Amino acid sequence: MAKLVGGLPDDLIKTFEELGINTEKMIGEMVQAGASVALDNMRAKIPRNFLDSLKPENLSLTRVYKTPSDDGINCQATVRGYFVNKKGETVPAPLVANLFEYGSTVKKYPKMPFLRTAFRRSQIEKAMKKVQDKYIKEA
Repeated sequence: MAKLVGGLPDDLIKTFEELGINTEKMIGEMVQAGASVALDNMRAKIPRNFLDSLKPENLSLTRVYKTPSDDGINCQATVRGYFVNKKGETVPAPLVANLFEYGSTVKKYPKMPFLRTAFRRSQIEKAMKKVQDKYIKEA
């Protein structure tokens, strides 16, 4: 019976060992970089009607967290908080963002999607790749 014995170069083995130690930190930074690209795109694509009421602090990133069910590492670009509309009423910002995103047949609001269009896969992957390259070059 034939037997194959192979080995990896020492520098490649060292890179894999060091990445094993910093993997969660690297993935967390990668996810945060991708989410910040999406957040910047969200801010750039806010409809003008919504821009009058929306404050910059209503759009934010969550902290990087690990889900207990599948050990995934996540960071979200979110719409949070409340703002006062032109009538003086306090309105939840996520509710209004949802109205702009999907529209309403009851009040005849057309769709003005700005959340779904903010997630450009190529831009997000490029930002994540920069963080990955930083860690691989350091290792």
